[in-house]
Amino acid sequence: MIRLKELMLRGTAFLGTEWAILGGAMSWVSERNLVAAISNAGGFGVIACGAMSPELLDTEIAETKALTDKPFGVNLITMHPQLDSLIDVCARHEVSHVVLAGGLPPGGAIERIKSTGAKLIAFAPALALAKKLMRSGADALVIEGMEAGGHIGPVATSVLAQEILPHVAADIPVFVAGGIGRGEAIAAYLEMGAVGVQLGTRFVCAHESIAHENFKKAFIRASARDAIPSVQIDPRLPVIPVRALKNREMENFAAKQREVAQALDGGAIEMAEAQLQIEHYWAGALRRAVIDGDVERGSVMAGQSVGMVKREEPVQAIIDELVEEAASALGARR
Repeated sequence: MIRLKELMLRGTAFLGTEWAILGGAMSWVSERNLVAAISNAGGFGVIACGAMSPELLDTEIAETKALTDKPFGVNLITMHPQLDSLIDVCARHEVSHVVLAGGLPPGGAIERIKSTGAKLIAFAPALALAKKLMRSGADALVIEGMEAGGHIGPVATSVLAQEILPHVAADIPVFVAGGIGRGEAIAAYLEMGAVGVQLGTRFVCAHESIAHENFKKAFIRASARDAIPSVQIDPRLPVIPVRALKNREMENFAAKQREVAQALDGGAIEMAEAQLQIEHYWAGALRRAVIDGDVERGSVMAGQSVGMVKREEPVQAIIDELVEEAASALGARR
């Protein structure tokens, strides 16, 4: 356990937590109950703002604070039309860490966040982008591979870790994400230079997760190969792939892309609006599955580590198991 704490020291100091384990921000799932539970269990919970309005985020942060006095963060999507207002909400609540996801932050966003005193965590899917974000003032990076659930890039976690960690890990805290389901993987990435990890899929079936019983059952039944990426139908409509469990909704998404592409062709909408329509589509599809429990007509976003989700259990048990596995793996190597 001593070795694990040593390797996580920069991460735990940066987050203000017992363990450098971030909860991945999953829309509809990463809300007050799960976020507070992760923070209370020694990890670092992160609210998924997603498509929330500033008013909704304001309430969510306040309710999370009522459930934990431990540090937690807020994940904001860079393409949100009210990004500045969302940053202001985080500032009013003195949120300690803001995570920016979904592409390069728009001009001024990084400065705006940092001026509030919050630490900024940004996603870096390539070495060049990692260096650019460091120059722009990011305080920490998350490198997430294509094994993750939800929106994904094209490169595997193991490759990204080799590409990025040796070049930046000494200069900035880096958290590794995507496909992590056991402590042995955590130990390996820490030894490569990461200061911690981020997990989403493993927490979906926590007792404290509000995900519908049907959603949790789908996770427990699934194997790694059931979590597949969506297919891009039209190259003129650059849609970021989404990894989710195979179901009817994955087929419906192809039809939605064709519909949006036709509107784009006909001049009915601009590219920015087309991409926003796709985002709203996913938000709605995800809500149908997570909240309503419709796992056939909703999007069951899941990472490939879903095959390691075997039962519903408390967040504390999940974190304890991960920590024990990581510590044992490190101990066996000495």
